[in-house]
Amino acid sequence: MTDKLDKIVLRYEFLTEQISKPEVIADNNSWKKLVKEHSSLTPIIECYEEYKKNLTALSDALEMVEMETDKEMLDLLHEEISTAKKRKEELLEQLKVLLLPKDPNDEKNVIIEVRAGAGGEEAALFANEIRRMYYMFAEKNRWKIEEIGIDENELGGMKEGSFMVVGEGAYSKFKFESGVHRVQRVPDTESQGRIHTSTITVAVLPEAPDVDIEILDKDIKIDTYRSSGAGGQHVNKTESAIRITHLPTGIVVNCQDERSQIKNREKALNILRSKLYDYFQTQADAEYAATRKSQVGTGDRSERIRTYNFPQGRVTDHRIGLTLYSIENFMNGDIGEMVEALRIADQTAKLQENND
Repeated sequence: MTDKLDKIVLRYEFLTEQISKPEVIADNNSWKKLVKEHSSLTPIIECYEEYKKNLTALSDALEMVEMETDKEMLDLLHEEISTAKKRKEELLEQLKVLLLPKDPNDEKNVIIEVRAGAGGEEAALFANEIRRMYYMFAEKNRWKIEEIGIDENELGGMKEGSFMVVGEGAYSKFKFESGVHRVQRVPDTESQGRIHTSTITVAVLPEAPDVDIEILDKDIKIDTYRSSGAGGQHVNKTESAIRITHLPTGIVVNCQDERSQIKNREKALNILRSKLYDYFQTQADAEYAATRKSQVGTGDRSERIRTYNFPQGRVTDHRIGLTLYSIENFMNGDIGEMVEALRIADQTAKLQENND
C-alpha cells in the first residue's frame, strides 16, 4: 500500500505544478480536468501526511522510552505510544477506504423512476409519497428537481413517475434506493382497520453524458401523443408528449413534462441515453455481481429492499438489517442516516473483498 501511496504523492506533486502553469490555465478544459483530479487526490494526500507524522511521533516516543528512567515521564510516554498506535490503525483504515476504486457515476445527476406495484390504489398513493420523500431529500441537499413524466390520478396517487435530480453527488446518495419498497399500513379506505401490504418499485439511473452512448436515428422510433394526467392547463390539448422506442433493446421512454414537443424529445433522448448506459453497464457487470452476492450494491430491482411499517412507526432496510423508528421524519425526507449506513456497509463489503 505504501508504494501505491508514494506514486499518488508523485502524481499529486505533478498536478500541483501543472495547474499553476499559465499555458495549462489557458486551456480551460484541460485545466479543469487536472484540477478535478488534484482535488480528488487531496483527501488521500492529507490522510497519508498525517499517517507519516504519526509514525514519526510513535517512533520517537519508542526511542525515548528506551532511554528514560523517570517514572512519571515513562507513564506519559506510554500513554503517548498507546494513543499513537490507536491513531495509526484509524488512519490505516481511512487510507484503505480512500484507496477504494471510485464509482465513476457518483458525481453525476440521477434519474429516478417510481412505479406502483402490488396493492392497487394504496400502492399508487405510496408511490406518490415516496416521490415526495425524494423531492424533500433533494431539497435538503439543495439539488434541483426536473420532472420527466408523472402519471397521477384524481385520488392523489401515482401509477408511475420519473424525474431527474440535478446536483453534484446526487447519484452517490440515491444509488442504493433501487429495488422493491414495501409498505404496511391501514389504508384510509379500510373500514375494518386491517393492515394492508403494498409495494412499489424504484429504479435509479446515473445521467449519461452524450459521449457515453451514441443513439443512431435508424435504431429509434419516435411517436407523439397528447399529454395525460391529473390537471395542468396544457394537458390533453396538444401532441407535445413524446414516446421513443429503442428498437435493438426494446427500451421505451415517455416524456410529457414540457409544453414543447422539441423539449420533450430532447429530454426523452437524454433519459434513453441513461437507460442504455444502465442496460449495457448491467450486462458488463453481470459476471462480477454474481461473485459478490453479499454486496449492498445498487439493489436488484426485483428484490424487496425496505419495509415501511406505519403502525409500528419503523422503517427497516433488509440489506443491512437497520431499523429506524422515525417513519414520519423519514417520509419527510430525513433519509440521510439510512443513506449513510448503506454507503458504509457497501464500503465495508468492498474492503472485505479486497482483504479476501
